Amino acid sequence: ALEKKTFKSKVGEKIGLPCCHEIPSSESLSNYRVYWQKNPKVVVSAYSEEGKMPSDKQYENRTEMDLRNLTLWIYPVEILDNGSYQCVVQNRKLSQNTFVVCDETVNLSVTADFSTPNVTADIFANSCESTEVEVRCSSHGGFPRPKISGALNNKSVEWNDSLVSESSFKLYNVTAKVRISVTEDTNFTCSVEYNGFATSTSLLLKKTNDCVVPTEPPSFIVIIASSIIIIIFLLAITLAARYLPRYVCSHCCKPQDSVEEGMKGCTKPPMSSKVTSETSSV
Repeated sequence: ALEKKTFKSKVGEKIGLPCCHEIPSSESLSNYRVYWQKNPKVVVSAYSEEGKMPSDKQYENRTEMDLRNLTLWIYPVEILDNGSYQCVVQNRKLSQNTFVVCDETVNLSVTADFSTPNVTADIFANSCESTEVEVRCSSHGGFPRPKISGALNNKSVEWNDSLVSESSFKLYNVTAKVRISVTEDTNFTCSVEYNGFATSTSLLLKKTNDCVVPTEPPSFIVIIASSIIIIIFLLAITLAARYLPRYVCSHCCKPQDSVEEGMKGCTKPPMSSKVTSETSSV
């Protein structure tokens, strides 16, 4: 089987899907029957010898076919337009007999842009060595089903949890989260990829600086040694206060039996003048 041609379009844009045949200028469209249908057999646009034929309700007022090259134009493109389209051209050379000129299928790949990812981080634990954070990334309103990825300083990380949900309008929402240990300021990037397109957001994860190192209590040996030194110091002061005055008094002046045995710094008190006179008269 031949590989189908694929055409890409975003929601709201206008797309033209080419057919496999072109009506010669020398002929009229009334000699042909042209069917554009979407599997399974949903009539998108069709012409016969009577003119334009009714199309499916979802394509009313949104499609137009070129009457010469038979290109199918769709605008504005919607999510439901995603899929395969078949162009069938029949030639009516005789009033009752027809033959197939061409029959070809092409793919329409519809894309709806996802919102710019929203990245948040919550701190779960903090220590002097690292900060434990849970990073959450979310994006919504896109098509087709996306792939979400995360990178820490351009190094890929695996999500702890991820969820892709589909809305009633066939659009996808995606969320993912991962827990990371941050030892220094680090860039985290979340990317959402879909149908060859991508959108991303980066967030700076900071290592918090409010860590307080607890002071270790002194060891038992240090406490005992300090206590002994203090006790010895107090005993020394007590002994000095008790015995130092006695030592000083042992050097005080005392009465002497004779002048010859007297000391330089210590002399007998002088005799009164009366005694001296009496001694002299004798």
